[in-house]
Amino acid sequence: MAKTKIDKGSLPTVVETGNNPLAYKDEFDTICGIISAHKKRAMYAVHNESLNMLWEVGAYVSDRLKNAIWGDGVVRMLAEYIHTRSPKAKGWSYSTIYRMVRFYEMYSSDSFIQTVNHYGMQNYLSDSKANNLPSNGGSIVSIESTQIPMNEIVSIGLTQIPNVLFATGWSNHQLIMRQCKTNEQRLFYMLYAGREQLEYKELQRALKTDAMSSILGSKDVQSEMMKREYPQSGVLFKDTVYLEMFGLPVKYKESKLRKEIIAHMKDFILEMGKDFLFIDDEHRIAVGGKTFKVDLLFYHRLLQCMVAIELKTDEFHPKDLGQLEFYLEALDQEERRSNENPSIGIILCKDADMEVVRYALNRSMSPTMVALYKEQLQVGGVIQRSLVEFCKFVSKGKK
Repeated sequence: MAKTKIDKGSLPTVVETGNNPLAYKDEFDTICGIISAHKKRAMYAVHNESLNMLWEVGAYVSDRLKNAIWGDGVVRMLAEYIHTRSPKAKGWSYSTIYRMVRFYEMYSSDSFIQTVNHYGMQNYLSDSKANNLPSNGGSIVSIESTQIPMNEIVSIGLTQIPNVLFATGWSNHQLIMRQCKTNEQRLFYMLYAGREQLEYKELQRALKTDAMSSILGSKDVQSEMMKREYPQSGVLFKDTVYLEMFGLPVKYKESKLRKEIIAHMKDFILEMGKDFLFIDDEHRIAVGGKTFKVDLLFYHRLLQCMVAIELKTDEFHPKDLGQLEFYLEALDQEERRSNENPSIGIILCKDADMEVVRYALNRSMSPTMVALYKEQLQVGGVIQRSLVEFCKFVSKGKK
């Protein structure tokens, strides 16, 4: 057989790069981006279909119960029948089916729809669902959807599921339904769980520590410069954090508190907010011929700035603010990068006279605030006056 002669001049030139993957980084990153985007869309589709399924099942059973077509015994038989048809399907017990009924009835009610509309959340996630994939909030109940063709589902005048429910997953919704007493609370915690990507146990803690009060409470603990430089700060920073997980003794020094925070950094950041990234403790700043130490230094991803936290194991004193402002000025002049915003300062103290805090902050020329830490849970009443601001923030400020 005659061999075909190949003209090497007609072949594309191949640049030898050896085994160096960095030579293909851009192309590899493009492929990884494609994979990630489609995985995210697939996860979101499963999440949406699961909640839609739970909503429709709840609506169907609710209709049968309300019209006295079914009784309690039929719901029990339904749970057993589902198990027979799908032995591997989990989460379809008698009690869970009733939770689906409650899910539908609670969130299809006129009062909840009015609350959603009042806070302007009726179109939440409708324009950019794929970019706001919420946490599953634990396992989402699933069942084989191919068993019953969609065209065989009996129409019962189904109320459309509110978009805001897609902010978080089924397990989180069950927790919210159990523990929240008002529609405002329910709306806040499903939005908060979605924005912070809270898993079930994290949402449990947020409810236990009354995150709604801490986030939406009075912002007299923030300086005017803080509010002006960072308008979102009112719904980003808590005015009270709980450190009961540290097991602090009756008497301790600031060094002990700092060491416990370092030892429990994951818990501390979850309490402060997931946008915090830890940089350093006792961070050294050289000014003139002297060296000063910032207790804790963080970086805030959303605000793109450093956050200096000064710890005080006693009551707030106005002199604490002067010390913190000095640290902020040094950080901004010596360490802040051109793409970063002005540094924020937080005094985290054990106690404070709010009138003294207000007077001190009125003259503060830096973005600062005072927050309290509690060694034990001492949850007060829910404050709702800033829910409008929070809803506007989560509608615009996509993570």
